[in-house]
Amino acid sequence: MTIPVLKLKRGEDRRLRAGHLWIFSNEVDTAATPLTQFEPGAAVQVHSDRDQFLGHAYVNPRTLIAARIVGRDAAYPLDPSLLVHRLRIALSLRERLYREPWYRLVYGESDGLPGLVLDRYGDVVVAQSGTAGIDRLRADIEAAVSKVINATTIVWKNDSGARELEGLEKTSGVWDGNAWAAAPAEVIVREQGVEFVAPLAEGQKTGWFYDQAANRERLRRYLPVGARVLDVCSYVGAWAVSALKGGAASATCVDSSATALDYVARNASANGVKVDTVKDDAFDALKALQESGAKFDVVILDPPAFAKRKKDAPQAQAAYRKLNQLALPLIDRDGLLVSCSCSYHMGADELMAAIQTAARHTSRFVQVLELGGQSPDHPVHPAIPETRYLKSFFCRVTRE
Repeated sequence: MTIPVLKLKRGEDRRLRAGHLWIFSNEVDTAATPLTQFEPGAAVQVHSDRDQFLGHAYVNPRTLIAARIVGRDAAYPLDPSLLVHRLRIALSLRERLYREPWYRLVYGESDGLPGLVLDRYGDVVVAQSGTAGIDRLRADIEAAVSKVINATTIVWKNDSGARELEGLEKTSGVWDGNAWAAAPAEVIVREQGVEFVAPLAEGQKTGWFYDQAANRERLRRYLPVGARVLDVCSYVGAWAVSALKGGAASATCVDSSATALDYVARNASANGVKVDTVKDDAFDALKALQESGAKFDVVILDPPAFAKRKKDAPQAQAAYRKLNQLALPLIDRDGLLVSCSCSYHMGADELMAAIQTAARHTSRFVQVLELGGQSPDHPVHPAIPETRYLKSFFCRVTRE
């Protein structure tokens, strides 16, 4: 089968030659290869204006990112054998990093499979498709996953906002070849020797946040003996329970979701620890804790993304500053602040500036001990800054 050509305008191949995988619609020579001639998700071969082969890709004429490169060897288009090859390479990294099969198996562009996320929970794999190209490959992806890791269950949780940009419906569940069946309600997770249960069907993302696993492990290094821990935007209590298993004396979890806090209680009980829970908006909860005179040795701020688009960045920076400003007075004497942002559009420098401004307004002195990023099962593609998004500042806090 001949794969149709998608031709670029003059000079628009430089970024691709440097390693990026995205082709924007205004970079396409639509006179030579009209985007409207392609079906969403169709395979194409990308050529420069001089008809040099640049890579195999899939295309979507409806979106700003009109195509995504999936391979640069002309002899190997994106087919079932290439999917298996990509998965085996991805698996070899994760097996080097982790003793047990709980990790992000595929992280989109960074693993050569743009638009695809695969999170592994033992013999269950939760998949997310963010593009039309990945949607078209669903059956081949399932076959490749089953071949490479012999998964018993593959759940598609296609509910991300990226699908709207691609003109795709949100769909979730287990595909049996004819229809969608309901996804399992929960998944079991093991991290640092601790077992958790997390909601899958009704949970956030794929049910768990593997990207913070390395930072939760890093926290144990800084925990004072007998620490009092406050976990804000706790979700199912991963930070708090990990801290208690690592030597903390007490923990309080704040989240606006009653369901999430039910899982906090379950995870604490299953691990033989006790966690107090507060159901409230993070900002309101921090104000109330201040008014009550509460003090903690460690405060963790792990909010959802405040800046999902570039234009939201100024407003997001103000929100991060306010959140840190409310948290700092709760830290007793010589304590620790872990302040996180998963907003790509909120850079590390901006987050550090928000922390410093908050410190000045609360007469606190902050020393940044370490900057943690996403766990290594979320590798950064050096040509694609968008693959690096998570910042977690570990800060010592004292009074001025």
